[in-house]
Formats: sequence, structure tokens, C-alpha cells
Amino acid sequence: MPTELSPTARALRAMEVLQRRPGVTAGELAASLGVTERAARRYVGILREAGVPVESARGPYGGYRLGRGARLPPVAFTEPEALGLVMAVLDGQPSAADADDLVGAALSKVIRALPEGVGRQAAALREHASAAPDRYAARPDIAVTSALVAASAARRRVHIAYRSGSGQEWEAEVDPWAVVVRYGRWYLLCHCHRAGAIRTYRVDRVRSVRQSTRGFRPPDGLDPVAALEENLGAGWAYSTRVVFDAPLAEVASWVRPPMGRLEPYGEGCVLVGSTGNPAMYAQEWLSAVPFAFRVEGGPELRAAVASLAARLAAALSG
Repeated sequence: MPTELSPTARALRAMEVLQRRPGVTAGELAASLGVTERAARRYVGILREAGVPVESARGPYGGYRLGRGARLPPVAFTEPEALGLVMAVLDGQPSAADADDLVGAALSKVIRALPEGVGRQAAALREHASAAPDRYAARPDIAVTSALVAASAARRRVHIAYRSGSGQEWEAEVDPWAVVVRYGRWYLLCHCHRAGAIRTYRVDRVRSVRQSTRGFRPPDGLDPVAALEENLGAGWAYSTRVVFDAPLAEVASWVRPPMGRLEPYGEGCVLVGSTGNPAMYAQEWLSAVPFAFRVEGGPELRAAVASLAARLAAALSG
């Protein structure tokens, strides 16, 4: 779970919002910070008590703005913090080792802003560390990701255009509950009004985002990571039902959440879910589970398993 920010940290974030958006209203400031309007006004008061000139105006064109001479305080990193930041960036996006890369250019600015000793260590790490790209990772479009995160923070419904891995395209109106990063892939956890259910969409497959004027309220006590894990195997085009001749406790450690929901079934267990790619489900997921199983549901998955079995049998013929 994310660490709760202190009032001072939220006040500094409020100052960043005021610098980016002069004339922001109390409601808009509260939405950006994820707090109530009363709390937003309290953070403005903290800034004023610290000597930051925050001006306010009433009326339809009113709002908060920073007065002349206001500047954000400098960001100071310790050496471990700076090296940790560089390591995290290179681990998440190996291309950032190149200063011509978009993220690499941003990293260069951070390194140049560091104190000389710390900056020298960070620059050396970036120059000599080599990061191999994760072949399973998928980099989403920065503008699309930013739009989804902004809509989630403001709790505004969005219209998205989506293209699945199989090439199918559709549009949907969704409540963007959260953007979650899982093993190098970015997911949108949302309530889809088109399906009337929770859905998880790959952010790198979202083609466009258009924010609505309608708001939404996420479920109370929402744990985005747990909800994503629970729903990754739901809502795909092809249903799946696989029975294992082994206890659930033994099979569970081999079953990934996107494969579906594992339940007790007689003396064994059953895996119920759905997939958009039966061939991948059979070749990469089911074949790795070291227990006897039978596919009871999903003709597409049965065909994919039969194709895989025939290919492996042919490898031993003659």
C-alpha cells in the first residue's frame, strides 16, 4: 500500500499544482491532491504560514495562484537516493541509458541538478551499467498513460479506444479506478460500462483517451493490486475450464492469476477463467504446470491443447 503523505508533503504538492495551473479552484486542487476541499484549503494555509505568497480571488473566474517571487524549494537527494533513482529508471526503461531517449533526457536533467559528488556517482552508474530489455515488458504511450492517471486522480470517467492482442478494436466508457504496473506491463483497472463489470486493460493497447464530464467513485477500501490480480483472468473472449488431478494447495503455486480462478473440485481442483489467446494459454501456461489435467471447457482451448500435443508427439516420431 502507498505511504500516506505528511501535511507538509501535500502542501508542497499543492504548491506544484498552483505553479502549473494558476487560477485553480479549491475543488480542482482537492481533486489533484486526492483530498477534500477543506483539506486543500488547509494546505494552502500551511503554504501561507511558511511565507509562500498564495493569492486567491472569488467569483466564476477566481481561484488560487502563486504571487510574484514564489519558487519551488530545491530537491536535495542523498547519494543512496540518487543512485536508487538511476537504478530504478534503468531497470524500468533500459533505453534511458541513452541521453537522446525521452526518459534518458529527463534523467540527464536530474543528474545535472544533483550536487557535484552525488551527480558524479549517478553519472558513472548510468554510463557503465548495462540493462537488458525485458522481452515481456510493454511500454505504453506516455500521453495515454498520463491522461489515464490524471482521470483516475480527478475521478473522471473516460472514453477509450482499445485494440486487443488479436487485432479487435472497440470503444468503451470506463471508470479508471487505477493504473497498475505488474511485471513490466501497465494495466488499467476499471469498471467498464459497456460490459457492466470490472475489466483490466493493457495500457499499451489503449489507442486514445477522452475525459468525460461525469465523475465516479471507486469502491471503498479498493486495493488496486489485489483487484487487478483477481480480475486479470476475467472478461476475455474464450472461456476456459481445466480440471487438475491434484490438491488445490499443490497446484496453486503454479497457477498465475491471469489463468483464472482456482477452486476445490472433488479430490482435485478446477481452474475457471477466460483468455484472448488460447494458443499462448496452452503453450506457455498449461504446459508449465507439472500435474495431470484435462480441459473440460472451452473448445478453443481444447483445440490449442490438441495442436500442441500433436506437435510434441511429432517431435518424437521416427
